[in-house]
Amino acid sequence: MAFVVAIDGPAGTGKGTVTKIIAEDLGLVYIDTGAMYRCVTLEALRKKVEPVECDELLQILENIDIQLIKKEDGQEAWLNGRNVSKLIKTPEIDNYVAQYASLKCVRDVVTPLQRKMGKNNNVIMEGRDIGTVVFPDADVKIYLDCSIEERANRRYKEYLEKGVEVSYEEVLETIQKRHKAETEREIAPLRQAEDAILVDSTEMTIEEVVAEIEKIINTKKG
Repeated sequence: MAFVVAIDGPAGTGKGTVTKIIAEDLGLVYIDTGAMYRCVTLEALRKKVEPVECDELLQILENIDIQLIKKEDGQEAWLNGRNVSKLIKTPEIDNYVAQYASLKCVRDVVTPLQRKMGKNNNVIMEGRDIGTVVFPDADVKIYLDCSIEERANRRYKEYLEKGVEVSYEEVLETIQKRHKAETEREIAPLRQAEDAILVDSTEMTIEEVVAEIEKIINTKKG
């Protein structure tokens, strides 16, 4: 029987970094579900298909090939045979991903793919609705949160390290808009599952967050 760890939470809380480290430490398969929605967003923008054009989006989804490939330093996202790991982590994708991810036609295709990935593996899966929708019976559920200002500050620093020219104010505005869209959408809104354990990383280092979550997982595994 597969062992599933679900880590949900908003953008900028450190989910990706933390989940990768825990996966390596505990021998779990790391799955970044957000990358899948980013791939859909990238392909839609490339083909100039708006979020309101569900028929056109369905055509894209029928032919889309998304592969999440494990590497020594994390995970690569491949879209239709091309490595798009860097392309899906740009401010443009950040601005649009919540719009596409909120659509029923998109989630009806992507959610089953996520379940398939975690069906026969011991996984740690991060996203927005893993513990509430994708794997409501996950063995461990974590809701990783953080103040919105700190989330914007972390994302801003990430962009600077990558050489992306953007202001803190622009990043904060994007984070605020995205949070509003993700928590207020009708389908699979971002929320803490009733049986999820809250971990607030605002005042914590990455090492402290990792230690806290690994303690929770190890306690559950006995």
